[in-house]
Amino acid sequence: METTIDFDTDSNGDSRYDQLLKQSSVEDLREISGVGFLYQSGFDRLNRPVIVLCGKWFKANKLNLDKVVLYIISLLDSIVKNDYVMVYFHTRTESANVPPLSWIKELYYTLTYKYKKNLKSFYIVHPTVWTKMMTWWFLTFMAPAIKHKVHNVEGLEYLYSAIAKDQLEIPAYIVEYDMTINGLHYAEVNSNSLNE
Repeated sequence: METTIDFDTDSNGDSRYDQLLKQSSVEDLREISGVGFLYQSGFDRLNRPVIVLCGKWFKANKLNLDKVVLYIISLLDSIVKNDYVMVYFHTRTESANVPPLSWIKELYYTLTYKYKKNLKSFYIVHPTVWTKMMTWWFLTFMAPAIKHKVHNVEGLEYLYSAIAKDQLEIPAYIVEYDMTINGLHYAEVNSNSLNE
């Protein structure tokens, strides 16, 4: 008789995620949290918590990526039990800020079903052509279940149709960059397309 080993659980039946959640509660994550790349900021127009990720502040080549996973789990575990939205600011993000695709894939598979199910919208603000191509590839071949939840947003005014301006704590460099590329006037946008 052949024995199979379930690498997702330990001898106590805890999943890898449960193990990481326990570890995140005892690990010193101040160094990671102090970077400020991930935080909760207000609520969208449907009263769902907004999680902000600033790509420029994610120093992938300098951070301990194992501790980053623990920090993400520690911060988000209680939030993702209900509907939530994410805003990723790709503004002024460079290659040194982007973690390896293998790490992104591992993180995606480590996070439990509630992260995917309760994510209602994922906004990518100031995407580049490269970001759009990589996002399309990842969503098409690795995460098709959330593909319809991802929206590329060219400017803050488009984002404000889904999330009130006073609900977002946005770093100054993002607002300055947005004004540089978009000016003070934006084309009309259908707000229903961002609130799906």
